[in-house]
Amino acid sequence: MDKTFYTTMVVEETKKNVFKRQIREALVQDLPDNDVLIRVLYSSLNYKDALSATGNRGVTRVYPHTPGIDASGIVEESRDSSVKKGEKVIVTSYDLGMNTKGGFGQYIRVPAGWVVKMPKGLDEKESMIFGTAGFTAGMSVFKLIRTIRPGHGDILVTGATGGVGSMAVAILSRLGYSVVALSGKPDTGFLGRLGARAVISRKEFLAETAPLVLKPCFAGVIDTVGGEILATAVKSLKQDGIVTACGNVASPDLPLNVYPFILRGVSLLGIDSQHCPMDLRAMIWEKLSQEWKFDLLYSIYEETDLHGLDEKIDLILKGELKGRTLVNLN
Repeated sequence: MDKTFYTTMVVEETKKNVFKRQIREALVQDLPDNDVLIRVLYSSLNYKDALSATGNRGVTRVYPHTPGIDASGIVEESRDSSVKKGEKVIVTSYDLGMNTKGGFGQYIRVPAGWVVKMPKGLDEKESMIFGTAGFTAGMSVFKLIRTIRPGHGDILVTGATGGVGSMAVAILSRLGYSVVALSGKPDTGFLGRLGARAVISRKEFLAETAPLVLKPCFAGVIDTVGGEILATAVKSLKQDGIVTACGNVASPDLPLNVYPFILRGVSLLGIDSQHCPMDLRAMIWEKLSQEWKFDLLYSIYEETDLHGLDEKIDLILKGELKGRTLVNLN
């Protein structure tokens, strides 16, 4: 197996701070010396992948490198008894695609502790339509619904046309929640089809300003963007409202005071999908394969191969992608 060639994306630093992406052949023997060798059938494109693919040192320290924080496929070899050859598996998060060669190649070799066995109700393609975005949305929903019930009021989802946001809209709607979607893109009916009761623009949302708190509008918020939008969302929560935070594409800074927390009992919950414990990780994937698997899953993605990734990477960095981008490595 070690002399097997496979196709992969490689990002190289051709000169200081100048990076080039190529699709080329590589040897399985050059993969990291980890427990489990997986033949990757599908991956997906995430914002973090685009950062890695353009030389962002906050994501990937050493180049050349293969991005791809998501992968699903078949176990080809395993040195760990907990993972069997021939099993269908999912690998997301941890260090995959960051500083360990990732899912934008037809093979990966990873520690056994990173591997999730494919739950019944999902296949390799569906698991990557979800991918890290769907998993992160699932974690956010899980934390929210432990306290907030459908009858408590509207749930706001920010960055709603993105991967995490669109998944969160669809899952919450399936569970019976009234969802208000916030987006900076013109509404084309996409969010309504996923179940959003209403769509509001970023400009309209940020027009509501106040130094302390705003009119209480939402029982809960799933925020995917951070910055001023997250701050405004916190100020707009009802008594004992909950907001989950999983992204910083708008800004890592939070221009906020303590008043929403001490006047309304608001809770701000962080979402860390990268280091999620395996028992919780497996449970979230199980829910995504069953009661959280929504009917429009196959309408929320576009598919590309490795050669089409360049264009998609540029688009996601400009904020011009909608839904999910599936990468077919067959």
